[in-house]
Amino acid sequence: MIPVRGFEDKTVAVFGLGRTGLTAARALIAGGAKVALWDEKEAGREAARAEGLPVVDLSTADWSQFAALMLSPGVPLTHPKPHWTVEAAKAAGVEILGDVELFARTVNAAPEHKKPKIIAITGTNGKSTTTALIGHVCRQAGRDTRVGGNIGAGILGLEDMHGGAVYVLELSSYQLDLTSSLHADATVLLNLSPDHIDRHGSMEGYIAAKRRIFLNQGKGDTAIIGVDDPWCQQICTEITAANRRTIWPISAGKAMGRGVYALQGVLYDATGERVTEMADLLRARSLPGRHNWQNAAAAYAAAIAIGIPPQQAVEGLMTFPGLAHRMETVGKIGKVAFVNDSKATNADAARQAMSSYPKFYWIAGGVPKAGGIEDLADLFPRVACAYLIGQAAEAFGKTLDGKAPVKQCGDIETAVAAAHADAAASGQDAIVLLSPACASFDQFSDFEARGEAFRAAVNGLVRPKAKRA
Repeated sequence: MIPVRGFEDKTVAVFGLGRTGLTAARALIAGGAKVALWDEKEAGREAARAEGLPVVDLSTADWSQFAALMLSPGVPLTHPKPHWTVEAAKAAGVEILGDVELFARTVNAAPEHKKPKIIAITGTNGKSTTTALIGHVCRQAGRDTRVGGNIGAGILGLEDMHGGAVYVLELSSYQLDLTSSLHADATVLLNLSPDHIDRHGSMEGYIAAKRRIFLNQGKGDTAIIGVDDPWCQQICTEITAANRRTIWPISAGKAMGRGVYALQGVLYDATGERVTEMADLLRARSLPGRHNWQNAAAAYAAAIAIGIPPQQAVEGLMTFPGLAHRMETVGKIGKVAFVNDSKATNADAARQAMSSYPKFYWIAGGVPKAGGIEDLADLFPRVACAYLIGQAAEAFGKTLDGKAPVKQCGDIETAVAAAHADAAASGQDAIVLLSPACASFDQFSDFEARGEAFRAAVNGLVRPKAKRA
């Protein structure tokens, strides 16, 4: 745990008692603060009481007693409208911040010899894979590495800092909205496409949140920016002209005179005086496809930015075991392989997996994002059949009508069984792909739970049936 500094003997209100809120409360107490915890759900309040943490109804509390409001990232800050705790805090002049900001202030207050290296990663797609990949590269290079934020452990639940540590942090737009003091030695912005517009109000609001990752960088720091989409390309151009930090563009589709890029699976380093061929990523079994080449370019750049020798960075890329729920093969029955891509919560993320297979049996659906799956129309000829689940099933069926066979399945268990039957009947090598292009919250608590349900359904197909007595 990282004890939070700066709120000694002061009271901090904490709203939202999931993983982030409870972890922040423990870290605040460890640093000498007092806390007042609240959640609108009884389960959250009970979890706090079970740990002996003070539960206070913030709707009737005297907000003048609070030094700050620690807001969990899933709670609306501005859109579609500010949460009532946000309104109460603003009315009382109480600062609103998140757990990443608490971490940042604690790092900033530490003596220079105790400050760790920080690598911060964001983007619409690929950030979890890239974060895990950077963590793996750093560990393989012998660095004391902690990975967290929007992946794995809550940031304040990571092991306490020291001068030789490296924190590799995945940061969502929700977290960045609540962060102003983070100073990262290396930042990674992978890509941008429309997402979470309901939360940020517009594409401009979403981009503004993502750009906050670059706050506080200066001379000696490195910004690593994907330039394969127009929004990131523009950001790269703008901050190149505005700051003294080192800027390395990355690409998985074009050669560049500066930065790190991959062409046809070959990774090139153009951060020095000449371009050097570094690795054949086609040999990295856990990094298939162009999207993963961009992830690899980002991870390589981030590693060398904090002083890891290039060859050690390459060795880390080549030994990466992969990330659960992201193009993860969870089983094979005969000629049929089952690929769990539950982390594809929007169409752009699903495109990355769908582009990797010439033909597949597609399980899709859940809570749809703006635009649905219409942007994937060029990939529909690859869909042998679509097995639709969740809230989006009917709408997705209409989009696919006449372009690919469709079966309405309702839930993952039914979809897996139907897809397996059709794939096996083809008699050919086949892929059953769960790449939902949707959020999971209609049927599951998160994409991890959805991926585990897919894994369980696949395992259920091969479980021996009980013999009759």
